[in-house]
Amino acid sequence: MANSIQGRRGMAVAPHALASQSALAVLREGGNAIEAMISAAATIAVAYPHMNGIGGDSFWLVASPQAGGGHEVIGIDASGASGHAVRREDYAGLSAIPFRGGQAAITVAGTLGGWDQALQLAGRLGGRLPLSRLLADAIDYGRHGVPITASQHRNTAGKLDGLKDVPGFADTFLPGGEVPATGALFRQPRLAATLEYLASAGLDDFYRGEMARGIAADLARVGSPLTLADLQACRAQLRDPLRLAHSHGTVFNMPPPTQGMVALTILGLMDRLGIERFDHLGADYVHAAVESVKQAFAVRDRHITDPAHMTISPADVLAPAALDAMAARIDMARAAPWGQGKGPADTVWMGVIDGEGRAVSMIQSVYHEFGSGIVLADSGVNWQNRGASFSLDPGHVNTLVPGKKPFHTLIPGLALLNDGRTMVYGNMGGDGQPQSQSAVFTRTVVHGLNPQDAISAPRWLLGRTWGQSSDSLKLESRFPAATVEALRARGHEVDVLGDFDETFGHAGCLLRRPDGCLEGGFDPRSDGSVAAF
Repeated sequence: MANSIQGRRGMAVAPHALASQSALAVLREGGNAIEAMISAAATIAVAYPHMNGIGGDSFWLVASPQAGGGHEVIGIDASGASGHAVRREDYAGLSAIPFRGGQAAITVAGTLGGWDQALQLAGRLGGRLPLSRLLADAIDYGRHGVPITASQHRNTAGKLDGLKDVPGFADTFLPGGEVPATGALFRQPRLAATLEYLASAGLDDFYRGEMARGIAADLARVGSPLTLADLQACRAQLRDPLRLAHSHGTVFNMPPPTQGMVALTILGLMDRLGIERFDHLGADYVHAAVESVKQAFAVRDRHITDPAHMTISPADVLAPAALDAMAARIDMARAAPWGQGKGPADTVWMGVIDGEGRAVSMIQSVYHEFGSGIVLADSGVNWQNRGASFSLDPGHVNTLVPGKKPFHTLIPGLALLNDGRTMVYGNMGGDGQPQSQSAVFTRTVVHGLNPQDAISAPRWLLGRTWGQSSDSLKLESRFPAATVEALRARGHEVDVLGDFDETFGHAGCLLRRPDGCLEGGFDPRSDGSVAAF
């Protein structure tokens, strides 16, 4: 058992401690939760570059208390579409889009558009801090350096063969031609200069200003088909979140192109299976979760893509009758067969709640470790490879066409509970994101664990996540041996991994009670922390 961090005036959680501290500093200066999250997002883009960056995408959920009671919940979709010059024919003879290089850099980076949209929302909610203040920590860390984490060292070394020859990668991430050691000071002066310029010129300059012209030219030089017109067409969108009527409250997540519908479906099915009866370390609980995942993934893999290309309504999937029907198909005595996962995703999830009860759940990513591997010469921006998730099969729901958003694993979680608590929670890791969300939510809300114990408890994962390509059911070794054997007896193909294994992602969770007290937990599998006052 571990105690959660407590607070009252503000709280932040991130998978890198410097990001949590950046958010807390903004809160202490009177900034609101959205401003604090922008600062955290900028810091972690510099300090955890193998997981995320301003050359990637992000999604936000923001809950704001209303004067008459209740909350308004708003989503921000800050994901980019494929370039208008991109064609499937460009990949003739290939079975899949490459993960690295210019041919992988085929979708616009939406993250900075999300920060800009969030900044406007922060202003409407009383925010007053200038962008220069919110980016100050990130600029300092880029210019003067930040110690390399064990995670960055491990991922640089592990993926070196596929990255070292990609344009710009070695100059940025291999100082002196070597993989930097854990604890070594790592500087990104070009990225610092980019952030400093944007703090003055405004974030929109990245898409429609002088910087956009330089980025478009640099992208062309490294073989990306993206153009200035593609950058100019990219704008973050305010979205109505999906919602699930759960027995413990209302749970929110992002609509397509994300798998938010999957996360809510899993929770809706587990709710119907009565998981409150099961030990959260036992085989019944894990089996119920995994079989719920299979039902949800089946819907995901048939239907979720850019919403402009979808043929079903996510709200229909989350309707009580639809969830009842899916739950009825689950056999608690036997594992159902399933296909395969969607693959890895390197990501960061972060949460902030301020003293007024404004709550933010945010996730940003460059997709694979270091994205496409490309680092643009002038700006120092590492560009994502999210477009590599497109299919080259013209009949596939996620087939590549110009101007289309790819399917996203990225999902920020938020809940308004019946007991008056507000909860933000999330995780990184491809197929693992909705699964770890279900673990953190049910262990906290249904089983009554504090957030730290819920996050630290051993986790499971069906399918693929970052660093893994097998589709087995993976369990951390801290599960009881009886649980492992019982799951195998039900037909699950089980692999047992480490005790606190990074394969299971970096989760986090914050709660605010009706009396204003805050409670939070961070993932010991990460380099993160909860910061509060």
